[in-house]
Amino acid sequence: MSISTPLVTTSPDRLSGTPVFAGTRVPLQTLIDYLEAGDPLAAFLADFPSVSREHAAAVRGHPRRLRGRRSQAGLDRRPMTF
Repeated sequence: MSISTPLVTTSPDRLSGTPVFAGTRVPLQTLIDYLEAGDPLAAFLADFPSVSREHAAAVRGHPRRLRGRRSQAGLDRRPMTF
């Protein structure tokens, strides 16, 4: 399965600009929360079937970058892609 590009998008019209997996309404913070809680990737994928294993694995290496963007979400309303 090929991974869509961009991996992550934001838009002020979708979830108030929260970064989401491209092509879904699943916030990236949800994946980060699962992993930080010690849940396996399989648990996240079971709960959010619209996100493929490949897509989740591709963004998994970027949580610091995503956290930095999340902290600015209320201030910067420009659409973002990743």
